[in-house]
Amino acid sequence: MNNLEELEAVLGYKFNNIKLLETALTHSSYANEHNLECNERMEFLGDAVLELVMSKELYDSIDLDEGVLTKTRAKAVCEVALDIYADKIDLPKYLILGKGEEATGGRTRPAIIADALEAVLAAVFLDGGFEKAQEIVKKFFIPYLNDVVKLKDYKSLLQEKLQSEKRTIRYEMVKDLGPANNKYFEFVVYMDDILMGRGSGKTKKEAQQQAAKDALEKEAKA
Repeated sequence: MNNLEELEAVLGYKFNNIKLLETALTHSSYANEHNLECNERMEFLGDAVLELVMSKELYDSIDLDEGVLTKTRAKAVCEVALDIYADKIDLPKYLILGKGEEATGGRTRPAIIADALEAVLAAVFLDGGFEKAQEIVKKFFIPYLNDVVKLKDYKSLLQEKLQSEKRTIRYEMVKDLGPANNKYFEFVVYMDDILMGRGSGKTKKEAQQQAAKDALEKEAKA
């Protein structure tokens, strides 16, 4: 079983046109190296599909005013939320990256992961229609809504701080322990080549968030 077939099995959706899924996973760095189409146009479409599906789900489940619905939807489709949903299907494993992006930690970059997830949703929409895309959202997004709306996004806060200082940031996994139903991960975060923080958790994303939080707390005390 190749990676695309494996991801199909994880999603529970069999593509009629598997090329759509391949394009959805193809980052511009790889596309530029091999003169292929990247996932940027599909990400644009997937963003709109996700917003519509999420709007419908929230409309059906939350009997509150427009302001609450709008704020909840914004949290439910933000980058950190997409990063969490993507972790449930181990999406970073399937990304198709260029050599440079791979070498500099692209597989752990929230923006790349979030864009790819939206592109995958677009691929399902283009291949199977709105109802199939809706099924993916219901299966892999909706069950984690309560978690994402409460989450403080330390990774984004750290990214914004370091970008303003024109620094680069990367996350590195240093521990992956335990059986599938009781995992333990530990990550460190670097600013350029300086170790900034360390964090652990039951998912990769949780460990990365804790590493970012640790880095921010150390910066505040400095």
